[in-house]
Amino acid sequence: MVPDATFTSYYGRPVVKASPWEADIPAYLFLGGLAAGSSLLAAGADLTGRSTLRRTGRIGALLGIGLSFAALVHDLGRPSRFVNMLRVVKPTSPMSVGTWILTGYGPLAMLAGAAELAPLVRILPRPVVGVVSFLARPAGLAAALMAPPVAAYTAVLLADTATPSWHEAYREMPFVFVGSASAAAGGLGLLGASGRDSGPARKLAVGGALLELAAGRVMEKSMGLTAEPLHQGRPGRLMRASHLLTAIGAVAAALGGRSRIVSAVGGVALLAGSAFTRFGIFHAGQESARDPKYTVVPQRERLDARKAAAR
Repeated sequence: MVPDATFTSYYGRPVVKASPWEADIPAYLFLGGLAAGSSLLAAGADLTGRSTLRRTGRIGALLGIGLSFAALVHDLGRPSRFVNMLRVVKPTSPMSVGTWILTGYGPLAMLAGAAELAPLVRILPRPVVGVVSFLARPAGLAAALMAPPVAAYTAVLLADTATPSWHEAYREMPFVFVGSASAAAGGLGLLGASGRDSGPARKLAVGGALLELAAGRVMEKSMGLTAEPLHQGRPGRLMRASHLLTAIGAVAAALGGRSRIVSAVGGVALLAGSAFTRFGIFHAGQESARDPKYTVVPQRERLDARKAAAR
């Protein structure tokens, strides 16, 4: 019997260096997705006269993108570093493209959200409130148009790295992130909207949850060996909690009707499930970078496949 191979590297160092990112980045991934889904939900609510759902979506997008910016800037260390990224446009760089997407989306979502908060604050001059209210609808609709790239580009950002578990998930991860963002936004809508207005939030929550769970299952199968970190240790616990909470939230959203208690339970479960998805995938990638086998084995498999095809 040949013993199982032990994969090591020179001086005990990983083949691929784990990213220096910390908790700020998965928080940034979750909050940006929540903002994007909320903008879409708010725009639809605005066009169909669902005022409480519109308000919830716009304020959710405002807070989500604001906190997402804060998490990103905190990770960068200085706000000037984000501004410096706007000095160039590099279509081949997901980071550069994402920076410009956020720069275009952020002010629009914040303006639409400010229109909902302005009447509550009562300290702004009336002409300012009037202008903000007048611009709220076009800003909200424009933000909704930019929302899908905001929800999906962070998956491309992760998959474009050399981190094994992120890179091997490049085909399906955007669908997982978009589904997760939709589920989170639907969950927030269930929490904040009235029972009469919450219908679209329920549909978005169920559809997003089903997309996230289905795409996640396909993603794990296509990743091969690099899917292992998604089932082990801390990432495994996060992903199991995500799947359970997302499923519970989807069932509550589908069957809850106008019950405020069931809607609240479903909304919290969907928000937590979406956050756990981002943190689980993030930590799985970090673990895969630390173990040489997740880099070496897939490379050898690809090389053997090419040799076999050449014959």
